[in-house]
Amino acid sequence: MAEENKKNIIGKASATQNEPNSSEKFSFWLAPEEIVNPFDIIEADQMQGTRTFGLVTNIKQITDAPTHLSNYISSDFGSTEGAAQTPRQGANVAEVNVLANFDPAVNQRYPMGIYMPVQNESPVQFADEAGIHVALGIDKMFEYEKEHKEKITIPAGIIRMSNGTKARVFLDKRYILGPEGAHMNISGISGLATKTSYAMFLIQSILQSSNANEIGVILLNVKQNDLLVIDKARTGIKPEEIAFWESMGLKPKAFDNVRYLLPWGKSTQTTGLPNCFGEPPDQFFTYAYSLEDVIGDRSNPGPGLDLLVRVPDPWDTLGALIGEIQQGVMNGEKAWQAVRTWDALLNGAPLMDKGIPQKYGQVAASSVGRFIRILRRVVKNRQSGIFVEQRSQKRAANLGEEVRKIQGGQTMVVDIAKLQDEERSLVFGHIIKEVYGMYAEATVDERSELPKKVLIFVDELNKYAPARKGEGESSILDYVLDIAARGRSLGVVLISAEQFMSEVHGQVVGNCSTKVIGRSDSSELADPTYRFISQDVKSNLTRLNKGELLLTHPIYRQPVRIEFPKPVYQAIGHNTK
Repeated sequence: MAEENKKNIIGKASATQNEPNSSEKFSFWLAPEEIVNPFDIIEADQMQGTRTFGLVTNIKQITDAPTHLSNYISSDFGSTEGAAQTPRQGANVAEVNVLANFDPAVNQRYPMGIYMPVQNESPVQFADEAGIHVALGIDKMFEYEKEHKEKITIPAGIIRMSNGTKARVFLDKRYILGPEGAHMNISGISGLATKTSYAMFLIQSILQSSNANEIGVILLNVKQNDLLVIDKARTGIKPEEIAFWESMGLKPKAFDNVRYLLPWGKSTQTTGLPNCFGEPPDQFFTYAYSLEDVIGDRSNPGPGLDLLVRVPDPWDTLGALIGEIQQGVMNGEKAWQAVRTWDALLNGAPLMDKGIPQKYGQVAASSVGRFIRILRRVVKNRQSGIFVEQRSQKRAANLGEEVRKIQGGQTMVVDIAKLQDEERSLVFGHIIKEVYGMYAEATVDERSELPKKVLIFVDELNKYAPARKGEGESSILDYVLDIAARGRSLGVVLISAEQFMSEVHGQVVGNCSTKVIGRSDSSELADPTYRFISQDVKSNLTRLNKGELLLTHPIYRQPVRIEFPKPVYQAIGHNTK
């Protein structure tokens, strides 16, 4: 083994007076023929026979030229032809962030590791898969599984090294589904970062690596009809794609037991077709909102009118009026007994009289008029068809009631792709509120009937939990913050995505134990949100390829670059030949 390692030595550690090695970082020079790249994981000999693993973050070339001008002059004052008059001595030097130290002895003398600086001239080589698992802490997960007879590893992709080595990467289920941590956030440039594809791959991996019958999944389809045929296998799956899935111990398959909920549209009454892009799924249910659905009743309150009023309200004038309306309708107060439809609320007593806004309680007529104008624009003038005067239970469902029916092993897809922004906020807020209520308010007996975990995936999270306050903010933020803070203890896991992590509320991002970053531009990476990533790693994030992602996880000391297989369900269309 020692002789084999010597053959694979690619360089030796190098410490200088101006650039010393430390407990956190070290450098090594490379043999002239060797190639390494950022994100490669290497190992170096350390004191007392231990090994130190590190992540390559940058590679530099140094020469004995004191300045660039020296090189210019030695080339006959800038001549690009012929050899330089003063040949330079140079070397490629890689910079490394320390990941872990490992004692390979059977009876480990240093179980906590030796974090002395890597000594000068220590041999360096590429780590193999077992070494990469040690470097990231994945070996501890394997040990836990062996000792406790409980599977906690979730395949998350592979690391591909410059020398051709491939290593499977695993996440710790306890930090994804709880109780140690929860939630995942995925960010990156649209299209290049493949955010939805990775989220769907990971959800499939979670289902296959855990007891799927104990997990319910709710997916929001926000783009075209991307997620409306996930129960059908994609055609033309290449053998190497299948091999990729199988190499991680996963089956390349579409989603099982899928239930589609699509919005009611303006023409649904006559055509029977929902308001979605393209052809709807083979089996689906429609959902719609009457006024009573939004307000609800005392035993089961609805999502609330405040989700529809997305305008600045510094004095809480509109909030107070909304509270009066909802209490009046829910309790059947005399002034509100006739208010059961959108038309009645917008055009009749007690808020309107012959088209003129009326003062209500302590709320001035001008504020009532403002509320009516905002609500009319949302539910009448600009609506997509989802708001109806009376909802027929046989033709359209109450979304909240459907969410409460979710079972373990079931995937529920809620389509919001064609909805307006206020309508999307209403739907997402309704889902979050219902799921949160299911778990936070459930008795011991009721909890036993619920799935042990519920995964919620939503794209464009910045619209629902914005980093900056102002127009567009609504009480939906409170629901998202509650899920982010308390979800892991309740069994509710949020998997979210957006282009720019900097545009998402800091508490939501901070509560996500796992973060995934695709290709991003330098201006976005300059935001303080990314301060947990070193500058060298940030520079490499601007040139990630499609299908490559940077993965951070609580058990990893440094972020790693991974690749993942393409989803095997149909992304768009019904071609199942």
